[in-house]
Amino acid sequence: MLLSLEEATVRLGGRPVLDTVDLGVAEHEVVCVLGPSGSGKSTLLRSVAGLQPLDGGRVLLDGRDQAGVPAHRRGVGLMFQDHQLFPQRDVGGNVAFGLRMHGMPKGERELQVRELLELVGLPGAARRAVAGLSGGEQQRVALARALAPRPRLLMLDEPLGQLDRSLRERLVVELRELFSRLGTTVLAVTHDQGEAFALADRVVVMRDGRIAQSGTPLEVWRRPADAFVARFLGFENVVPASVTGVAADTPWGKLPVPEGSPQGAVELLVRPAGVRLVAAGEGLACRVTARTFKGTHVALRLQPRDGGPHLEAACPLREAPETGDATGVEFDAAETVVLG
Repeated sequence: MLLSLEEATVRLGGRPVLDTVDLGVAEHEVVCVLGPSGSGKSTLLRSVAGLQPLDGGRVLLDGRDQAGVPAHRRGVGLMFQDHQLFPQRDVGGNVAFGLRMHGMPKGERELQVRELLELVGLPGAARRAVAGLSGGEQQRVALARALAPRPRLLMLDEPLGQLDRSLRERLVVELRELFSRLGTTVLAVTHDQGEAFALADRVVVMRDGRIAQSGTPLEVWRRPADAFVARFLGFENVVPASVTGVAADTPWGKLPVPEGSPQGAVELLVRPAGVRLVAAGEGLACRVTARTFKGTHVALRLQPRDGGPHLEAACPLREAPETGDATGVEFDAAETVVLG
């Protein structure tokens, strides 16, 4: 492993904000740490960078304990959410900053700055003033500056958090392609699951200073570890249930579950795609209380007629009922997950 955290612990005011965390990042791997505010994800990043001392455990880079190693000697790159560019320097001066600190000759610096700006999609921008850049351009300059010293590990703290959604979606694809091309090892933190799932080889979900789940984006999406992870990923159809065989007793009635599901008292997730609309008078009787256009489909909020928690369903645009309409609901076992 290029990076290893072993029982890493940070306490603030006597409370553990990082609680005996074990985490490894392999060379060339892109790992995104997800979690709500206060989950410990930024503290984890700062601990690896050497900006936050540990109260227990170890951080190892290439197998070497980093205790006592200052941030500027760890060989890692760090890019913050607000970019923190130097306003008094032009674009080239910002990108070249780390190279100057490493004593690279001027001619080599200028060549590498030119190559990096082309790499991040800003060819010929070296003499531009930082103040005249858009948010997306500033993000690219900050990335080029972080990449310039060729860090063993690049760490990103909410790298796209200040950008509008369309720009974020475009840049996250570009970042993924760039890291793949360069073979960069990346540890990023974000609260945006869409961003993490698009960027990462592996997703780590944190809660209260601990790792709640770690896996590939597909693994985490298909099988959230528990109700916390499921709700954090945006799933609303999570209820207590009792499983017997391939059926579960729930507040919505008896639902099918996959074969081999854990038995007894559990929590159950039904993805919106597993809430199937049928004719009124069939299945679970519901009324549409809200509908939201999502581009490729319509998200429906359904209230069961006989009470119980509301349901979220995904429906093709052409087939979506109107708010106030009555509908029946059936459930698909393939889109149902018995949570741990």
